[in-house]
Amino acid sequence: MAAIDKDILRLALPALGALIAEPIFLLTDTAMVGHLGAGALGSLAIASTILQTVLGLMIFLAYATTPRVAKRMGSGDRPGAITAGFDGIWLALGTSILLIIIGLPMLNTAIEAFDPDPTITEGAHSYLAISWWGLPFMLMVIAATGLLRGLQDTKTPLIVAAAGCIANIGLNALFIYGFGMGVAGSAMGTVIAQAGMCAVYLTISVRAARRLHASIRPDWTGVFTSAKTSGWLLVRNASLRAALILLVFLATAMGTTDLAAIQVAQSIFFALALALDSLAIAGQAMIGLELGAKNTEAVAAINRRLCLWGIVFGIVVGVVLFAGAGIIPRAFASDPDVVSVLAALLPVLALSMPIAGFVFVLDGVLMGAEDARYLALAQLVAVIGYAILLIPIISIWPGAPGLWAGFCIGFVGFRALTLGWRVRNRAWIERAVEKGIS
Repeated sequence: MAAIDKDILRLALPALGALIAEPIFLLTDTAMVGHLGAGALGSLAIASTILQTVLGLMIFLAYATTPRVAKRMGSGDRPGAITAGFDGIWLALGTSILLIIIGLPMLNTAIEAFDPDPTITEGAHSYLAISWWGLPFMLMVIAATGLLRGLQDTKTPLIVAAAGCIANIGLNALFIYGFGMGVAGSAMGTVIAQAGMCAVYLTISVRAARRLHASIRPDWTGVFTSAKTSGWLLVRNASLRAALILLVFLATAMGTTDLAAIQVAQSIFFALALALDSLAIAGQAMIGLELGAKNTEAVAAINRRLCLWGIVFGIVVGVVLFAGAGIIPRAFASDPDVVSVLAALLPVLALSMPIAGFVFVLDGVLMGAEDARYLALAQLVAVIGYAILLIPIISIWPGAPGLWAGFCIGFVGFRALTLGWRVRNRAWIERAVEKGIS
């Protein structure tokens, strides 16, 4: 078990650092644009919401690539692992081109759906139009990150993400203030930083391919296989987004105070999810590697250990949240009504964290097993169950605490039941081994 724990830490800690880089990108944009006035911040809020929704849905490019690469690594086929990674990169390029063709004409429609002030609309469109042309860089970075994770390397993505974050700060300052481009300058700086990260990843990947005599040309069979897996993961991601939209929609109807408190609680939840995601990334890489080697005992042991890590992490964080429920809200809000509601939400979040730890880890484990279809269907079941559960909850326990409990314990609990059912025995491991290397 000590060897498994060492591998988990070796992969999870750098992955956590790389995951933190994306929020820092957003915080940098927000901090610099914030000095341009409330209108500029409003433009950034709408544009970044649209962009981050698309990027959040596209994260499947990494999730689908990592296990395909890791399985080949485990089987000893290193050239095949690199080729599988390039399948993901080619898929990312093709997907981004489609998004540009389809999305560019629809940007105004997407912005107007928020019904913003005309002064905000112009800034939002300028930011989004520039960012949209940067989608090929952004999506190829996601896929290339999946390639390196599959090669059991999470340190390089950490270094590239950190360098990109630093470059983004300098470029944003140059374009926003130096060239006086305002909100558009923020988008330009971020796109150039992403282009630089993409160039670094492609250089690393091409050099690895040449060293191992691996093909970097698109293997259309592999690309379509990756697309099929990615399609199921897209359904999974869209289902999660639907649950979040339902949460915010119902919170909005409850009033500004409840909505504000749930927004803060949701932000805390997803900040903690970053740490759990790092365990899930370790799970994808380690499970895929051992399945490629057909080492079923190791797969079962890694699954058990990761689940324990997730639950223990959830318990520790839950205790901290519960103990700090009277103090933490004051760090996020000054309105006494919002502080009061948030103080009632944090104990609910604390109770849900061990369940969330279990769920996030199993997500990574089953992604490593390329069980994308089940993950998608399980997520759909969880969303439907959550929506039905909200009907009695809102009646019996009205207000933000009941709604938040429906999400944290209800939705996450449904996910725990469906994913836990899948790994209740070793049938999922046997299926993954029988499936072979796709």
